[in-house]
Amino acid sequence: MRALTWHGKHNVKVDTVPDPKIVNPRDAIIKVTATAICGSDLHLYDSYIPGMSNGDILGHEFMGVVEEVGKENTSLKVGDRVVVPFVIACGKCFFCEHQLPSGCDNSNPAEKADASEIAYGYPMTGAFGYSHLTGGYAGGQAEYARVPYSDYGPIVIPEGVSDERVLFLSDIFPTGWQAAENAQIKPGDTVAIWGCGPVGLFAIKSAILQGAGRVIAIDHHPRRLELAKANGAEVLNYHEVKVREALTEMTAGIGPDSCIDAVGLESHGFSPDNIVDAIKTSVRLGTDRAHVLRETIMAVRKGGTVSVPGVYGGFADKFPVGAFMEKGLTLKTGQTNVQNYLPDLLQLILEGKIDTTDLISHRLPLEQAAEGYKNFKENQNEWTKVVLLPH
Repeated sequence: MRALTWHGKHNVKVDTVPDPKIVNPRDAIIKVTATAICGSDLHLYDSYIPGMSNGDILGHEFMGVVEEVGKENTSLKVGDRVVVPFVIACGKCFFCEHQLPSGCDNSNPAEKADASEIAYGYPMTGAFGYSHLTGGYAGGQAEYARVPYSDYGPIVIPEGVSDERVLFLSDIFPTGWQAAENAQIKPGDTVAIWGCGPVGLFAIKSAILQGAGRVIAIDHHPRRLELAKANGAEVLNYHEVKVREALTEMTAGIGPDSCIDAVGLESHGFSPDNIVDAIKTSVRLGTDRAHVLRETIMAVRKGGTVSVPGVYGGFADKFPVGAFMEKGLTLKTGQTNVQNYLPDLLQLILEGKIDTTDLISHRLPLEQAAEGYKNFKENQNEWTKVVLLPH
């Protein structure tokens, strides 16, 4: 089959690789009909997240048609059209039974779990098409994909619903929804969201559906700010204003009730802190550029909540722990518990309560995936979301 493979920093290409096969009795093989490039994929493209190997198959946002199922899989049948969560979870361990599939103890193979246990204290959960820290599973930017534990997680899509309407159930819609949920929004609250990329845009949509009275979105790309505004947000261009001062003025001196960092470890900007971060990471004296995380903590009101769906991978310098403690803040974060949200979010789509397609800017055949990565990285104003079509 054809699949997009990783070959080093800014070097991805479509190769011919072996077809996936059933390995365990709960597996399924999916013929991929649509997949997408995620902002998290760019961390691999930039070689910012460690643990990649030459030839690894990329991609964790995908859906398709079931081609084959293992003998112990009674939930799916050949011909089912499914969306696959990016989190691989067993459904039976302590964490899965406590509605924390993103903490699954069984999906990261034992021979790969040691590295993440050293880095994070406990092994990370498995994920498709990502670092070997998360199991080294082949991803879905391919013609076919093997889905472990496929009787727990993948959701069957009704007939007559287009791929594009449901594809983002694989990651960015549940991630935006959980980000808003973690912000502990009360009716009428003011929520400030840093980053109007795909996750940020879904966080805007989700915050409004969850009852926010005002959403203020922060970015500098004109098209992304236009999309944020079209989805009901007030917008701030951080090239034009001092963000914290603007938020203070917009909230009568109190600050937003909650702040969402939808940017993560590769934040950009022109603050002195971020310039220092960039210098440190460029010479490997630091890992994560935590400018946005610092700004959310400083901007949120006293007693407020900071929600962090943006990916962080290592250590953050100059964390404002004093402000965090003195202001009495709550910080909620984590990989998305995708499986928990799928039935309810699918119903929102079917009822027409959310548009999941307006952020798609480009649709490309899989063979042009390298072009998609390059432009999604370098032309983020025009390339807001890329969908790849393997067949």
